Amino acid sequence: MKLLWSPLALERATDIASYIALDKPAAAENWVLELFERVERLPKHPRSGRKVPEIRIDRIREIMHGSYRVIYAIDDKAKLIEILTIRRGSEMLRKDEIDPENT
Repeated sequence: MKLLWSPLALERATDIASYIALDKPAAAENWVLELFERVERLPKHPRSGRKVPEIRIDRIREIMHGSYRVIYAIDDKAKLIEILTIRRGSEMLRKDEIDPENT
């Protein structure tokens, strides 16, 4: 499977890393490296994440990275995993953050 990051997900990752870097630049760098390492495992194990509780659609899933939810969509036909967004663990996913074609 191919892995694709949405512009929103990349923007969120950048914003989170920038916030962490305000106090701990090295921690921000480690957070980003670990995020990409974790996401790179998804093509081999696309359904390893749980279904997003707010959506409850089998192909919209999430994995946790620290206190953040990495939300992704699986497209079996296109053999594609798209990282849709990243949210704090306590934040609910807004439906406008995912592409309607993926739901």
